[in-house]
Amino acid sequence: MDAFFASVELLRYPQLKGLPVVIGGGRRPADDALAQAYGASERIPVEAFPRLRDYVGRGVITTATYAARQFGVGSAMGMMKAARLCPQAIVLPVDFDEVRRYSRLFKDTIMEIAPLMEDRGVDEVYIDFTEVPGGQREGGRSLARLIQRSIFDRTGLSCSIGVAPNKLIAKMASEFNKPNGISIVHDSDLQTLIWPLACRKINGIGPKSEAKLLALNIRSIGELAACAPDWLIQHFGQATGAWMHEAAWGRDDRPVITHSEPVSMSRETTFERDLHPVRDRSELGAIFTSLCERVAADLQRKGYRGRTIGIKLRYEDFRSLTRDQTLEQTTDDARTIRQAAGQLLKRVPLDRRLRLLGVRVGSLLKAGAAADDARDDDTAALSPDPAPQPAAPSEQLF
Repeated sequence: MDAFFASVELLRYPQLKGLPVVIGGGRRPADDALAQAYGASERIPVEAFPRLRDYVGRGVITTATYAARQFGVGSAMGMMKAARLCPQAIVLPVDFDEVRRYSRLFKDTIMEIAPLMEDRGVDEVYIDFTEVPGGQREGGRSLARLIQRSIFDRTGLSCSIGVAPNKLIAKMASEFNKPNGISIVHDSDLQTLIWPLACRKINGIGPKSEAKLLALNIRSIGELAACAPDWLIQHFGQATGAWMHEAAWGRDDRPVITHSEPVSMSRETTFERDLHPVRDRSELGAIFTSLCERVAADLQRKGYRGRTIGIKLRYEDFRSLTRDQTLEQTTDDARTIRQAAGQLLKRVPLDRRLRLLGVRVGSLLKAGAAADDARDDDTAALSPDPAPQPAAPSEQLF
């Protein structure tokens, strides 16, 4: 989907189409004030919206319109940094409920046309249309146009589609002609369309691998393809080196997976300002409880229970720390998750300011399977925690 989070917001605020807009963070007082002052969202004048130059905080951009991207603004960029690049951009909060609703709509639309679909997150899918009637017409372009038109008719949103013999190349092709583009790559196009691209364009080569490749004077996919497999294995290890060679030659035999079970579910938040474990005890406690409740709600809504409870902290110096423990039984209960996560906090240093806090539940089972597992277990219930020992004030804040 094209700039998905931003495009969803532009359906709500059509007066912002064509303007630089960034999406990031939760609702702010200015957003609520606009809603109260003007009522209907489409009646809010452009000049009334908050601007990025006035933003103060620690938020990260979720996505940006293409008009904003022309200034170098992009996803995962800090909003304060983005403000220096495009101060005139309008800033809007993320509405996850609305995003999820449109995500379901566009995927349901695809499934009606090409039911062999792999869900890759809120705004991306893979489709195998080998057996779809008429799917091979014009090399797949006819089906791609039908999908684009059907999604737009149902949601008002545009998408870009890459058509290729495998998932690796299709992923790259989907980026060629954004927004609202269709790109078709055949096996014979590898050298002309794929090899000139930077190695980072291969899904799976991240910043660290890219930096190492650049240090070895390998910049393009074509240069990577020219490397001997043994040489790549020597520098990157057996699995990664062999995979890099195959990827550079456009080889990928992964099937489209129509169903997969999540490994874990988590919720985390980055604070607008660093919070001190003692002086901001009350605020941190409320945030921590809310994260546990939201994870529990996610589990219940999707029908899962988990056995492993984990926490994540990021300190003011950007160092991160995680801890986890495994319960005797699976749970989707907010209170149980909160209790276990609170015990984990006693195992981490709480003597520095925090910038991020997260809660995770792993080792997931479907709720029905988890119930069967619990019945088979000799332990009928989670053993009660021992009476808590007195702790230092910094350990009691949550």
